[in-house]
Amino acid sequence: MKKTWKALIPFLLSGGLMACSTTGEQPAEPEKKPQVEQPKEELPNSEVETPKEEVEQPAKPEPEVAPEPKSEPKPEPPVVKEKLKKTPDGKLLLGSEEWVYVPGLEQSFKTRIDTGATTSSVSAVDVVSFERDGKDWVKFKVEHEGIKSKEIALPVKRWVKVRQSTSEDSQQRAVVEAWIQLGDLKEKTDFTLTDRTHLTFPLLLGRSFFKDVAIVDVGQKYIQDKHK
Repeated sequence: MKKTWKALIPFLLSGGLMACSTTGEQPAEPEKKPQVEQPKEELPNSEVETPKEEVEQPAKPEPEVAPEPKSEPKPEPPVVKEKLKKTPDGKLLLGSEEWVYVPGLEQSFKTRIDTGATTSSVSAVDVVSFERDGKDWVKFKVEHEGIKSKEIALPVKRWVKVRQSTSEDSQQRAVVEAWIQLGDLKEKTDFTLTDRTHLTFPLLLGRSFFKDVAIVDVGQKYIQDKHK
């Protein structure tokens, strides 16, 4: 019996070792076969979609718009201060020079306003005295810068003797009364008929005209409007 166990022990030991070695190893995975890619079946020409090439169109240039011209601001007209033509009490304001309209001659003349002269005078040429209805009359023309007015005839209001500063001889001159218009004022005034062709102004207005109806500002000229 002892001999039998001794013979079995090596066999059992070898069988146990084999079992241990068998249980410790993992089973190997089966080797995967490489997959062969099958060639794709080509479609017929009618079914093949050919990609279209996109051609970039050049951008159309935008039309140039001319810039609007800048409008320059219009200059404002200068403010003209209107001259006063009358005083608060209604008297006429006169400058040292004014336009005087003579209705009998239908003409305007540049006139000097002289505060130092007593009477007025007019540049009379071609003076001819005559008698009408027993009274003295004169006819004459007014001359200025070589231009003569039409002839006018007026009764003589009085005669005056005038002596020239360069001579001791005196001359007799007629004084007539005539209508004149200055601004909106129409008045009669006396004029001494004298040759003023060598002077700047064909008419001179003295104090006898404006002493009660006007005020003179020698610092101004042509305050009143010229008669049209």
